[in-house]
Formats: sequence, structure tokens, C-alpha cells
Amino acid sequence: MPMSPRDYTWLFTPGSTFRYESGNTGVIHVADGGALDLPTGRVVACDPFVYLGSGDVEPFTVTVAPGRYRVEAAVATLARPDEPPAARPHRRVAAARLVIRDEPAVTWELALLPGQDPAELGDDEFFGYGVDAGTGCFYDAAAEEGFPEAQEDEGPLWDAFENSDWSEGPHLVRSPATGHTLAAFTSGWGDGSYPTWTGRSAEGEVTCFLTDFFVAPGPDEDTGGPV
Repeated sequence: MPMSPRDYTWLFTPGSTFRYESGNTGVIHVADGGALDLPTGRVVACDPFVYLGSGDVEPFTVTVAPGRYRVEAAVATLARPDEPPAARPHRRVAAARLVIRDEPAVTWELALLPGQDPAELGDDEFFGYGVDAGTGCFYDAAAEEGFPEAQEDEGPLWDAFENSDWSEGPHLVRSPATGHTLAAFTSGWGDGSYPTWTGRSAEGEVTCFLTDFFVAPGPDEDTGGPV
């Protein structure tokens, strides 16, 4: 069976706590990333420093009505129980979501790109996007060429992270040349491959797109993950 979704309601509940096998702990807070413009309703998720403007990414097959939608991140503050609080808290983005409807998601499905078939996945496998620069994002497909200023270590995307001392985000970034926006954030422990899920309401309407960065185990799970 392909990977199953986790308890994302719990993960996006402020104050949710978890513990690693090492004894280190985490507490969740939800960080607001502002409202993202989706002029076409075709959603892209990727590592923006690597793929934005490359022509190598496609939007998900599931689309939504054009509009402006809230982005938020479940950020875990991690601590070692035998050490005093750090001067700069250790924070990691556990998951990020693009909220389409303020309704509970009762079912989850992998967000797919054209040609992807979940029936081809093996046990605990998933379709996801690769991260090579420690960041993820959401943007509308119309913004693929909408950031002409983003070249290597320049432009508004770089500035958003650099000016915040590379804080976790989410950062709502707007191109001064085109007005297109994207919402970017750090990606959990860093580079890797991460699934995006589509949440649906009891009526089958899309409630959100959610990328899981595998930082926080569920309330009934254990993990030996690093802290």
C-alpha cells in the first residue's frame, strides 16, 4: 500500500506536543504566511530556489477556483529536556498548507502531477517533490515565469530569507516586476523528497493542499529523528 496520510488536524493544532525516542520534545505553533494569489487555480509545490522558472515543474491535476488563499505552516519548536532554553529556539517547519476552505478535511489523497498513478506505488511509497536547497513553496502556475528577478543569490525570494536571518517562514514573496506571489518556507530537516496531500471535506470539496516534511510524529507514534 502507498504511504497513508497522518493526523494533520492534530499537526495543525497549536500546542500539540510530541516526543522523540531520544526524549527530546517538540511543541507546535501555527505560523501565518498571508494570502497567496491563485489567478488560475492551478497549484504548484516545489523547491523554489531550484525549480522556479526552470520549466521543469507542473501544477497538480486537482485545480481550485481562482482567488486568494491563506498559507500557514505547522512549526515545531524543539527542545532537549536536560538543557536550558536556547537563546535562539530550534524551530523546524513540520508541514505547510494552502487553505482553500475553512472546513475540516475528512479524507486525504496524494496531490498528483499529470501521468502519476498511485496504483504504481509500493509499500509506504509516495509521489512528492524533491528539495535540494532546503526550501519548499506554493505558487500558481501563472507565476512560473513571474519572477524574472530570481537569479541565483538575488531577487525577492532570496531577500525574504536573507532579511529574516533564514527564519522558517512562511514568507509571502511578491515580484516587483510582475506582481506574482509565492509562499516559501524551510523544509523540515532540509533536503529530501516530501509528499503533498489534497484534503477534502465531507462533501468532497478541496479544503487544502498540505506538504508534510516528516518532522513531527503523530500523537501515537515514536521516531528516532534528530533534534
